[in-house]
Amino acid sequence: MLRARREHHAHRARVTGHRAFGTAPARLLQQGGEQALRSAGPVSREWLSAQSWAKREAELKRGTLAHGVADDQHWTLSRIKTVIGRMFHLGYTVQGVAKLLRRHGWSAQIPLRRAVERDEEVIGVWQEKERPRAKPSRRT
Repeated sequence: MLRARREHHAHRARVTGHRAFGTAPARLLQQGGEQALRSAGPVSREWLSAQSWAKREAELKRGTLAHGVADDQHWTLSRIKTVIGRMFHLGYTVQGVAKLLRRHGWSAQIPLRRAVERDEEVIGVWQEKERPRAKPSRRT
């Protein structure tokens, strides 16, 4: 790994013609080893405090129906962004909400249960007969 990093920095110095390219990481590597090159965490601080985060989690556990979403029961990043905006008067972007959730250990989940009306036999027949007509194969 170290050799590859040195070769990369030497190549960049040759390509750009700038001798100082890569000297800061090299200096850090010499002074503190690989640990010095590791991330020190997020660059910006969170806007939500631990107490606010607990409130937000409690609201998400109440479900989408409690927040006026009747069409389906799934949380999307956009809906979570709206809840945060309404509760705390903070404006996160959708990407910011995704980073915030990942930082706190949340991840995308697949629903555990399937619809009661689901008929596996009908689905199998549709996949064999109708799907090829609906989605033709790609020519290569």
